[in-house]
Order: sequence, then C-alpha cells, then structure tokens
Amino acid sequence: MRPGRILLVRLSHLGDVVHALPIFHGLRAVYPEARLAWAVQPEFAELLDGLEGLERTVTFERTGGVRAWPRLWRDLAQLDPDWAIDAQGNLKSALVTLCSGAARRSGLHRSDWTEAFGAHVLTDAAPALEGARAGHALERSLHLARHVAPGFDGALPADWLMTRPEEREHARQRLARLAPAGRAPLRVLHLAAPGDVRSWPAQRFAELARGLARRGQRVLVISGPAEEQLGRELALELADLTAVGHWIGQRGLRELAAAFAVAAGEGARLVTCDSGPLHLAAACGLAVTALSGPQDARRTGPWPPPGEAGPHRVIVARDRPPCAPCRSRRCTHEDGAVCMSRIEAEQVIESLLAGAQEPAVPCG
Repeated sequence: MRPGRILLVRLSHLGDVVHALPIFHGLRAVYPEARLAWAVQPEFAELLDGLEGLERTVTFERTGGVRAWPRLWRDLAQLDPDWAIDAQGNLKSALVTLCSGAARRSGLHRSDWTEAFGAHVLTDAAPALEGARAGHALERSLHLARHVAPGFDGALPADWLMTRPEEREHARQRLARLAPAGRAPLRVLHLAAPGDVRSWPAQRFAELARGLARRGQRVLVISGPAEEQLGRELALELADLTAVGHWIGQRGLRELAAAFAVAAGEGARLVTCDSGPLHLAAACGLAVTALSGPQDARRTGPWPPPGEAGPHRVIVARDRPPCAPCRSRRCTHEDGAVCMSRIEAEQVIESLLAGAQEPAVPCG
C-alpha cells in the first residue's frame, strides 16, 4: 500500500538538515502522489520553504521545554501521517517520530543511531550501513533514502534547495552590489563564529583576503548574525582594498542558498570552516575549500568528498598536531586549537590559485 502522508523528522542542525534533503528528494521521486511534511526546529524551517512537493513544515521548539510538546502533538495530530521517517537518530527525534502516531516508523539501523535506545520506536529499520564511506553524514542519508524510496538512484537536482528564479535574481542583484567588479574569479569567505574550536582565526581571514587581493582576485567576505561584529571589524581593517567586498550580518537561509547558487553558476568558490554554510554551499553546487582542524572531513567535510566526482577541497595545517582530528567541540591542547590556527593563509591562496581556471558549476 502506497503512503498517503509522510512525515520526515530531521530537527537540526543546519548542515544536518541539508544532509537530509536527499531523503526528501528520494521520497518525492518514488511517491509523487504522497503529501510530504517535515518536522524541524523553527530556526531552520525557512530553509525548506519553496521545496517543490513539501506541503508543510511542523516546527518543534527545542528550547520550549515541556510546553513545546503539547503544541507539537496537536500539529502532528492534525497532520495525521501514516508514515514517519526519523532521519536524525537520537532520543528527541525518536519521541517526535513516536508522537506522530504513524503506524509505520522508519529510520537507520540501531547501530547507526547516535542514541541507539531511541531506535526502539521504529517498526522498520534500514540494514546496517557498511563500507569505507559509511561514516559520512551524507552517505547515511543516501542509505536511508534508498531504503525508504526503493528504486531511488540517488540522482539529485544541482540545487538541492530548489531556489526559485526570483530568489536567485534577488541574490544576483545583491552580489552585484556587494562583490567587487571585475573579471577575476570570485572568492567567497564565510567567517566562522568566534569561540568555536572549528573556527579559523579572524586574522587569518584578513591575511587571506589581503593575499588574494594582491594577486588580482575578487573577494567577498560574508558574516552571518553570529559573526556580524567580526565582519564589521574586518571591513574596517580591509577598507583600503577595493578588491574586497563585505556582506555584513547576512540573514536568511534561503537568501544565502540563492546567493551560493548564483555564485556557483559564475564559477566562484567558497572558503570556510566546518559549518552549516559549508554544507549549504555544497548542496547549491558551489565549490568549497574547507579548512579542517578538529573535525574529520571524511565524516563532515563537503560532499562529494575531495578526490571523487566534485570540485571540493580540504585543507589541513602542514604541522597538524597528532591529536587532530579529535572530533571534539572542546579543545584540550595546551596552546588552544592549533590545528586551525596553524593553517596558513598562504596554503589557502596556493590552493585557490592552482584552481583559478576551474569551470563553473551550473546550478539551475
């Protein structure tokens, strides 16, 4: 019996929500007549707006405490799905899946959950994921997509977010105003949140922008809400460089996705750390140079992994400490997160210039 109403559960975070998109596209391809909904935290719900075939989002207020659950329960009861798919694999997502009331509840094999006890809510689990790439988050999503959407070949649109023409036109105009004019390749630098062990120091970003400008490259520095003050400081520090533009305090995930899609079509490249924007850019077809320190790029780097079909690259410090990658959000090294601070701007510049003639990646 073919499903009528399907609920996809992937609550957070930005990169993980992006990684769940192949499951959505698989369901849409195999069950085009089904009504699709997505349970997600409100701060990421906007990202899903405009996905063709997604009927609605059901938001879960993670910080709402016990009061968040009655509202979620009411919204799920109104939706009344007959199939819920847990694409997250922890206790919270398991509770949401159970609260859906769906008779069929699918998800990854128990061994592939981050909190295996939650897998008890499932009535249908995928086989255990095996193979050399089993650890990458995107491979896990593709594995689940093939399980819940038999016959899905893994083919995805160039722009997973399906940004609309009007969104891309707005982003094109924004980039035309903010990015320096010229014919040289555009290098987009997305700043990293201060205090995160995965972040590259602000001074390194400044060195990179200056070095690229000296070599005739165009640079656009983007700072989101968490990096807005840092973006303002860098704009003042680099004010003498006409080849460096600034998008300070960028807000709106759909707007950022559309900007990445437009930049991809123009042959640009993003330089950033392990972060949500990294995965958002890759999903929009934008080539990514990832600065990797404590994280393991084989698990959380850009997709497809460097060395396979795709334009992405990963840069690590030449004298990376033996403790890296530790995959920890807290650094215990006596000198701090040296696995990031030791990545030199010149390393990144050399990599970017080596690929200066890269072809554009079309994106819708």
